[in-house]
Order: sequence, then structure tokens, then C-alpha cells
Amino acid sequence: MQKAFLNPTPDQTFELIGEGEFNFVRALARSREVQVAGDVRQACEIRYQAFRRLADLIPGDEETILEWSHPNSRAALEVIHASAVDHFLIDDFEMSAALLELLLDLDPEDHLEGSELLAFDYLAMNETESFDEVIDNVPDKSASRELLLLWSAHRRDGQLPEGALSHFRSRFAPFFDEFTAAEHPADDAYLRDIESERPSVAAQARELWLRTENLWARWPDFIGALRSAKQAVKQ
Repeated sequence: MQKAFLNPTPDQTFELIGEGEFNFVRALARSREVQVAGDVRQACEIRYQAFRRLADLIPGDEETILEWSHPNSRAALEVIHASAVDHFLIDDFEMSAALLELLLDLDPEDHLEGSELLAFDYLAMNETESFDEVIDNVPDKSASRELLLLWSAHRRDGQLPEGALSHFRSRFAPFFDEFTAAEHPADDAYLRDIESERPSVAAQARELWLRTENLWARWPDFIGALRSAKQAVKQ
């Protein structure tokens, strides 16, 4: 019996039917269990190997859109996104971007909002043309989009545009405060807040910092520019 195959639907999408090692619901759940137990390296490996099995199933010469409402197909998409995050966090931006590009091919509606992380990847690789193409897919009026646009300007010109900076500082004050703070503890108070049904904006700001902290360790000049701008306002 075939272990995995793509089952076409009337909506011109595909359900990924799989069992055993092609049961992506199980693979994703296993990776989370291992990570909670403290073995992050093994969790990443489970996700990456699951992605490789998935990649072998996807035909390279025709459009394939996975059906989001189908559990195994959705889990496969989540595996790709999670592995992209894993690679991003170890500064393997090229692999992270490749995974996210595949994700968007398989899920053009971008249910997992992979465009945001892909925009960070492109800026990290200084691929400004690719960044310009994907930034429009990042939700308007979001703190992430404003932060990306500020970092993009700083990467290109070494300066922060005054208008964009002023907008970020006023419209997204908790994010501006977080990204200019000296410390960003993931303490019990933060964890209770971010895991609650309605996380505060301050907790969401810290979450964004923690998700992108590796970038600012590599490019501290951007954070330094934000802090200088904050200090200038105080004077």
C-alpha cells in the first residue's frame, strides 16, 4: 500500500494522504513533545526530516496547493514553517527563506503568515528586491511591518527616516519601548501574559523582540540607532 499520495479536491487543491513517516500530524506533535522535554536539537531534526520527506512528495513541475482544512496537509505546512523558524534562529537565513518560499507556493493564502519571517530573512541576506516584493504581503498597520520598513531603510541608507520613525514611536509605542530597552526578560510574568487569552501589547512587543533577537545581535547598529533616537527625544 502506498504510504503517501496527493489526493486532488474539487477546489483544485490537494489533500496530503499519508501514514507512518508521512503522518505529519504525528511528526509535528512529536517534535513539540521533544522540545517541551528540553531536547531542542532533536525537535529541530524531527521537523527538518519531516520537511525532507514532504519535499520528495511535491512535484516540481506543476502547481501544488495543499488543502488547509485537511489535518495532515495543514500539519505538513506547519512543519515547513516551524523548520523555517528553526533555521532562522541559527542564522541560516538562506535555508529559512527557501523553506518559506516553498510554504507560500503550497499555501498562497499564507495562513501561517510566513511572509513576515521571509521579509526578515530577505533583509538579513540584503536581498532588497525580494524584500520589496514580499513586504506588501505583511499585514498593513502591524508593528512587524513598520519595524521591517525601518530596518530596511537603515540597511540601505544607514539612517532612520524621520517620518517612519515618528510613526513607529507614536503608533507602536510599546514596541518602540521594547526595542530600545536594556533588558528583555522572558520571566514568569511575561510568560503568563503572552500565554493568556488576551496578551497585552507590551507582551506582544517582547515576543517580537525575542523572535528576532538573533538579528539584533548580528546588526546591533539598528537597535543603537533606535536608542539614539529615543535619547534625542528626551533631551
